[in-house]
Amino acid sequence: MLLAPTREAGEAPPEVRGRLKEVFASEIGPEEAVARIISDVRSMGDSALFDYSARIDGVGLDHLEVARSEVEAAHGALADDLRAALKTAAQEIEAFHHSQMRHAMSGFMEGGLGQVVRPLERVGIYVPGGSAPYPSTVLMSAIPARVAGVAQVFLATPPGRGGTVPAPTLVAADIAGVDRIFKVGGAQAIAALAYGTQSVPRVDKVVGPGGLFVTLAKRMVAGDVGIDMLAGPTETVIIADDGADVALCAADLLAQAEHDVLAQAFLITTSVELAHRVSAEVERQLGTLERGDTARRSLEERGGIMVVATMEQAIELVNVRAPEHLALMVHRASSYVDRIVNAGTIFIGEASAETLGDYVAGPSHVIPTAGTARYSSPLGVGHFLKSINVVSLSDDDVHRLGPAAAAIARAEGFTAHARAVERRLEREGTGKKGRAGLAPGEGEADERS
Repeated sequence: MLLAPTREAGEAPPEVRGRLKEVFASEIGPEEAVARIISDVRSMGDSALFDYSARIDGVGLDHLEVARSEVEAAHGALADDLRAALKTAAQEIEAFHHSQMRHAMSGFMEGGLGQVVRPLERVGIYVPGGSAPYPSTVLMSAIPARVAGVAQVFLATPPGRGGTVPAPTLVAADIAGVDRIFKVGGAQAIAALAYGTQSVPRVDKVVGPGGLFVTLAKRMVAGDVGIDMLAGPTETVIIADDGADVALCAADLLAQAEHDVLAQAFLITTSVELAHRVSAEVERQLGTLERGDTARRSLEERGGIMVVATMEQAIELVNVRAPEHLALMVHRASSYVDRIVNAGTIFIGEASAETLGDYVAGPSHVIPTAGTARYSSPLGVGHFLKSINVVSLSDDDVHRLGPAAAAIARAEGFTAHARAVERRLEREGTGKKGRAGLAPGEGEADERS
C-alpha cells in the first residue's frame, strides 16, 4: 500500500478516455460528452435514449420501461435466500426511516408564524449497473422516499447485455414500492429524469449514486431539478490503535477497495507495528478475492496508511478530510464520537462493520463523499420533504412591524413594497380593519354576519 494516492480523484482513467473516443469518434473530455448527451436527450427524447443505449451500453432496446411481466419473472428467477435477505434489509431500512420521519415532520405554528412540511410529488432514483447489480442501493434510496410520502417513485438503471435489468434490482424495486422502472443508464438517465421524454416522466428530484458521468450530469441539471448530492468515488477511513484486530482492519480496507479502481481506502493508526502488520495482511487477503485485481489497483493508486502520534491528530485529520465512511477500531470508540464533526457515517467499534451499514443496518448507504460531509448529510427522508413557510398576521402585527418594514423597503429603493405596508397602516385611520389569517373553520360565523 502506498502512503498517498498518485492520481487526482476526479481524473478519468485511460480506459474511460479511450471509451469516449470510441463512442463520440473524437477526442472529447467527460464534461463535453455529458453536455452533449444532455442536449441530445432534451431535444430528441426517447430516440436519444435508444441511440445512447446502443452506442454506450451496446444494447439495442425496443422499449424503455420494464414491464410487470419482467418483474414477475425476476421474482421467479431469484434465489429464495437472496429474496429473504432483501426483505430483511427492507424491514430494517424502513424501520430506521420511520423513526427519522417522526422528527422530520415536525412542522410548527407559533404566534401566526411557522412552517408546514410536504413530501415531493415525483422522485427519480438512479441505481448504477454495469459490473454488478446493486439491489441494496434500490432499497436504500427508494424506501426513504416512500416513507417520506413521495407520491411517485421512478427508477432508472442501465440494462445488461441482453437488454434486461438484473433480477435482484427488479425484485428490490418491487419490495421497495417503486412505481415505474426504466432501462436507462448513465448521463442520459439523469437527463431523462430531469427533463422528461416521451417515455420517462420529468421528476422533481433525482437521487442516487453513480460514476463520473452520472455525477457530472447531476451537476449540470441541478437547478432545473433537485439533486441529493454530487457523489465522488467511494471512500473510507479507519482509525485504529495498537489493540485493533489486524485481520479486520485489512478486510475493511479491501471491502472498500474492491468497489472500483477509483475507490479510496485509508488507515490512520497510532501504531507503527500495526501499520506494517495491516499492510502485510492486506497483501495476504488480496489473493483470496474475486475482485482482487480491482482492489489492488485501488489501494496502490489511491489507498494509504498514515501513522500519527496521538488520537487527537487522527481525529483532526478526519475532520479535515470529512470522509464518507469512518470506522473507529479503537479502545473506548464511542468516547470519540462527540469530537468528530465531519463524516458521512461513523461505525463505532469492531462489531460495526461497514458492510452491515452498506446492506442491512438501516441508515441509507447513499452518503456524501469527496469532503462534502462538511456541509451535507446522508440520504434520508429529509431529502424527499420540503418545508413551506406560513405567515398569518393580525392588524396589531401590522401596526407593530409595519413601520420598520416600510423603512427598510424605502432604504432599498422599493417604494411599492413600502406603500403596500403603509396602505395597511392607513386603514387604522379610516376605521377599516383587515381580516386576520384564520385556520380552517375559525371565524366562520363572523364572516357570515
